[in-house]
Amino acid sequence: MKRSPLAALTAILASALLASGLAVFGSAAPALAHDVLKSSSPAKNAEVKSLDEVKLEFSAKVRMPFVIVRGDGDAQHQSGKPELDGAVVTQAVKGPLPDGKYTIAFRVVSSDGHPIEGEIPFRVKGAETPSPSPSPSDEQAAAPATSAPAASAPAASAPAPAPAEVAATDQAVAEQGATFPVWLIIVIGALVGIGIGFLLSARKKKP
Repeated sequence: MKRSPLAALTAILASALLASGLAVFGSAAPALAHDVLKSSSPAKNAEVKSLDEVKLEFSAKVRMPFVIVRGDGDAQHQSGKPELDGAVVTQAVKGPLPDGKYTIAFRVVSSDGHPIEGEIPFRVKGAETPSPSPSPSDEQAAAPATSAPAASAPAASAPAPAPAEVAATDQAVAEQGATFPVWLIIVIGALVGIGIGFLLSARKKKP
């Protein structure tokens, strides 16, 4: 079967266009590829005992990072703003984190202006529980209990007199007060009697 020169020329042109198109699309494919997240700490679905910070590493330099660490009930545990160092984003975490499930939600802008966002779940298990410290109210409540014996010391050093001793002292004072006027009356009576005797004897001696 013979081909016409026109058909052969058409086939050659089609092959050339196909080859050039493949070359163009092949060279443009890397340029259209966006930056991606290479690794994270903690990794996806990882289990850790404690966590002080979160690190995200991308395939190229990124900008405008935004990172949130969510816990149960949508409670947020990130501290301050994320730090950017080229392709690495570091976000501090308010700790220590209690046991439970958490999620790292991030959003950055890649080198070509395309936004990159995603979520990384992880779990905290075996975290150390801090011992509760005594509150100021407990210390104030314990202070009077320790000073109570000191307040009762003066009462022990100076005992109050017994009721029987007080009664005996009052009775002695009463008896002394009662006997003193009796003696005074006897002495006065004796002096009066002597004076009367002298007067009577003097009258009898007169003529």
